[in-house]
Amino acid sequence: MTTARVWFITGASRGLGRAFAEAALAAGDRVVAAARDLSPIADLAAAHPDTLVRLTLDVSDRATVRNVVDRAVAAFGRLDVVVNNAGGLLLGMVEEATEEQIRAHFDVNFFGAVWVAQAVVPYLRAQGSGHILQVTSMGSGGGFASVGFYSAGKAALDSVSEALAMEVAPFGIKVTILQMGGYGTDLFTRGTTMTEPRPEYEPLRARLAEMWGEDAGPDPSFAAPVIMELAGLAEPPRRLIVGSASYDIVQQMDQARTEEYRAWEHLSRQAPG
Repeated sequence: MTTARVWFITGASRGLGRAFAEAALAAGDRVVAAARDLSPIADLAAAHPDTLVRLTLDVSDRATVRNVVDRAVAAFGRLDVVVNNAGGLLLGMVEEATEEQIRAHFDVNFFGAVWVAQAVVPYLRAQGSGHILQVTSMGSGGGFASVGFYSAGKAALDSVSEALAMEVAPFGIKVTILQMGGYGTDLFTRGTTMTEPRPEYEPLRARLAEMWGEDAGPDPSFAAPVIMELAGLAEPPRRLIVGSASYDIVQQMDQARTEEYRAWEHLSRQAPG
């Protein structure tokens, strides 16, 4: 008989976080669901009174993160899968964003994930096992107009997660970067902070709106089986693109970058080092 795993999921009340929590509970695992607003998963808590614990958490508050992780471990005695999913979107051009908006965005999307990682690693190291899933984005490999700060935060988390994976591997801890595709979550509604638009960028905004269209993307539940299979692997990948269409897009972006490198190789090689 397989022992039930313990999941710690941030941003668990909606979207991908809730989908992952539901899938874990359906598999017989136990879940600590953390979010700023826990009311959306009251129904889930009622349906799983013995296997779901809800804890209020603002990941941008480092002291609170440590306290909540302590309580999460106390709830079920251990942590097996940690999903750094909490995040938001700062939507607007680079010139438009205020200092307050930029710092608040990175406090959640980057620093929040770092605070969680720092808090859980001592527990995972002590038990000699654990799997940290860092939710980034299929667009973390490069910036794109109007979502540059979102991509930047995810790119920073990508780099730190690569380093973290190397650092904690000797302790039996696995790290996987989840390059998520576009799913129908609240990211573009509840999770979005808008900049004050400047008229100079209206033509670009119109082109972007036409490019993106109205499709919100598939339901987050379609991603959950992939995460469940990933969590069960003894040797999981360091990074995983989640989404078929997103896989193709990432491959195209990587190819375009490689082609540009090659086109300018003659200039690069003029300098030693």
